[in-house]
Amino acid sequence: MSEIQIRSPSGVQMIGVLPEMYAGIHEARALMQSEGVEFDEVKDCSIAVFDQAKIDISTWGLSLWEEALGIKTDISKSYPIRRAVIKSKIRGNGTTTMALLQKVVSSYENGVIEVTAQPALYQITISFSGAIGAPPNIADVQAAVEAIVPAHLSVFYKFRYLSITEVEAMTIDEIDHTTLDNFSWG
Repeated sequence: MSEIQIRSPSGVQMIGVLPEMYAGIHEARALMQSEGVEFDEVKDCSIAVFDQAKIDISTWGLSLWEEALGIKTDISKSYPIRRAVIKSKIRGNGTTTMALLQKVVSSYENGVIEVTAQPALYQITISFSGAIGAPPNIADVQAAVEAIVPAHLSVFYKFRYLSITEVEAMTIDEIDHTTLDNFSWG
């Protein structure tokens, strides 16, 4: 009878804590390999479940987050976009301040964001100046802002587009590979 190889990390650990005489017994080695595989699977499943409690790496657990926060689940949206909505909802509690708006809008990806208020005009301007163009999930950004900004205030959004100087400095190949929504037409 050939010696059973213990390949399971848990099986190796378990055989290591048994008295030495068991290391050479075929049945003991088979049992440690078999039980070790089961323990390895339980450990992997436990880690996967705990990972769902971390918004930044959650996948299938995003629907649980959305349900708990009262967000309508839309599986057609990518994980990063769904995570941004969840983070925004969590950050959006409390009295509306410029700092709170900055925090909520910053949970969406699109570079440097600046939130300014014009109290005399009853308006707020949210400027996306880091990345070019509007964020891919601008509707989610607008919904999050609308949910926390008082109704008497108007919200305006400003986006950064390629300037003439930037376009003039580009090669033909770079221009060919730049989508039209990155150019300013006004």
